[in-house]
Amino acid sequence: MGRIVDGKKEEFDKFDQNIRPSSLEEYVGQEEIKENLRVFIKACKIRDEVLDHVLLYGPPGLGKTTLAHIIANEMGTNIKTASGPSIEKSGDLAAILSTLEPGDVLFVDEIHRIPRYIEEILYPAMEDFVLDIVITNGDGSSRNLRIDLPPFTLVGATTRAGDISAPLRDRFGIVSKLSYYTDEELEKIIKRTSKVLEMPISNGACHELAHRSRKTPRIANRLFKRVRDFALVFEQSEIDDAITKTSLERLKVDQSGLDQVDIQYLDALITKFNGGPVGAQTVATSIGEEVTTIEDVVEPYLLQEGFVKRTPRGRVATEKAYQHLGYEYDLNNSNK
Repeated sequence: MGRIVDGKKEEFDKFDQNIRPSSLEEYVGQEEIKENLRVFIKACKIRDEVLDHVLLYGPPGLGKTTLAHIIANEMGTNIKTASGPSIEKSGDLAAILSTLEPGDVLFVDEIHRIPRYIEEILYPAMEDFVLDIVITNGDGSSRNLRIDLPPFTLVGATTRAGDISAPLRDRFGIVSKLSYYTDEELEKIIKRTSKVLEMPISNGACHELAHRSRKTPRIANRLFKRVRDFALVFEQSEIDDAITKTSLERLKVDQSGLDQVDIQYLDALITKFNGGPVGAQTVATSIGEEVTTIEDVVEPYLLQEGFVKRTPRGRVATEKAYQHLGYEYDLNNSNK
């Protein structure tokens, strides 16, 4: 089951599509990326060309998919979507590319998970707008088939930019890293969501939600949805401070945005391993989690907020982690 404070997209996040901004003007945050995209898109329209291929990378839940849809809207074209894991054969890629119209945007999420042999077919499609396919005949012989493609823009999204091969990365003309959001930006997003979903929220409640949303818009909207449920059941016409704090307490999301898995991780690091250093695999085994979950889901926010630090010897709990869990901090730990 997905964690409510996990930035990865889950099935229950489909409601995000209803509140997704449709233009750069409506999109909150990532100011530098927005300004650059405005210039690139305007220049393409002046030249009557398609936009260069775009690679968006960064932690999950920061708005990569939304930006892809906005790029299509701003260019006045359609968007086709796919995911890296779903493209397993050359025929899968050919089927997607063959449906594109001139100027379309093809959005590929988790593009780092496209198999390497599929990437090699993608290269000429990105560079020359042609698709080269090898067709095997019934007698065992084969022949090359070249299909001309209409000019299109590939928008790739990934949370693991380091896993993208250099040849594929080099074919993107625009590469942008999305950053975590400030509480002020998240408050703007929550207020916009409140308006779209016609559920008023007080300034105090908005601030409380933003502060516990782990600097991630998807989590902010997810928490808003859950708190809205509590408010409706308790027959409140507005989400106020009291119902927000009660709801988040019942959801076990504390004042720093940590949930039970985060607390369990920190507690194990401190009580079982004397604060570290200890390897991620060892911690993962001790709390019954996969090491990939620890590295990709749990640790990024804890590292960002200074609860944990990485050293050549392993993970170490910081003084902030000790204080957060109410444990006495040994000054000797600072030398680890």
